[in-house]
Amino acid sequence: MSLGYDGKLFILAFDHRGSFQKKWFGLEGAPTPEDVERISDGKHLIFEGLLHALEQGSEAGVTGALVDEQFGTPTAIPSQAKERGLKLAMPVEKSGQNEFDFEYGDQFGDHIEQQDPDFSKVLVRYNSDDPDTEMNQRQLGRLKTLADWLHEHDRKFLFELLVPATDEQLSSVGGDDDRYDAELRPELMRRAIEDIQNYGIEVDIWKIEGVDERSDAEMLAQQTRVGGRDGVVCVLLGRGASDDKVDHWLRQAAPVEGFVGFAIGRSIWGDPLKGFLDGSIERSDAARQIGQNYLRFVDVYQQAESAALA
Repeated sequence: MSLGYDGKLFILAFDHRGSFQKKWFGLEGAPTPEDVERISDGKHLIFEGLLHALEQGSEAGVTGALVDEQFGTPTAIPSQAKERGLKLAMPVEKSGQNEFDFEYGDQFGDHIEQQDPDFSKVLVRYNSDDPDTEMNQRQLGRLKTLADWLHEHDRKFLFELLVPATDEQLSSVGGDDDRYDAELRPELMRRAIEDIQNYGIEVDIWKIEGVDERSDAEMLAQQTRVGGRDGVVCVLLGRGASDDKVDHWLRQAAPVEGFVGFAIGRSIWGDPLKGFLDGSIERSDAARQIGQNYLRFVDVYQQAESAALA
């Protein structure tokens, strides 16, 4: 199997676990079986939104569902997604940790083979200037183990990269998160990708944070493809940002060669799910809103891509 991915990919991301049960269900710690049932039903509502998008004309072959095993399998979301011809992505990482580790330890491969997703996904926080260099090295070692296993088994690797600021970096921009995002993060992302590549970790699809300038999106896409990695592609994550912010990021990235879509979550389903849970929105209306929000972002991406080609 060649490295990379060929085709567009618009993923609805709802693989959140610790943050999902805490923010939307007010639960700390291990959920009870009854809690799992409620949380899994909320996940299925999000999936119903994706099914609504299919009914409204979304193409199954480019439509993706990123869902976790813990809360996705009780309502059979992975199998239902595959039956519908959707692209299925599932996380490998343990939820809610600053340092990447495997959710299922040494049995990660067994779980991947059992669920059989199209893409195995990790979320990794990595800053090349992090003073905890030992943590970075531990993460790289585990990630190489995973990447090598995936490609030995003809499976695709979806890598979500977050680059949190160090205290020194944030201080250098006056503690301003927006300045960090605009002035420092793009180059730090490029360096992180370079570090990961130089360690021998091969990624098929990079899921990366949005950037404000098209030139930065071009720089990042070029870095993901260095050294003959011509088939490697990027998708943009939403980071729970406002529609206007996500729209801007999409418009910068969509025309760039190497970007093929997005993986957006809370920006699509956050408000409808909240309304359903507090009783202000009926289930069918919440699912419809999720589907419409998803389709709107697809439209923003495709219009920006078409405008650049015109």
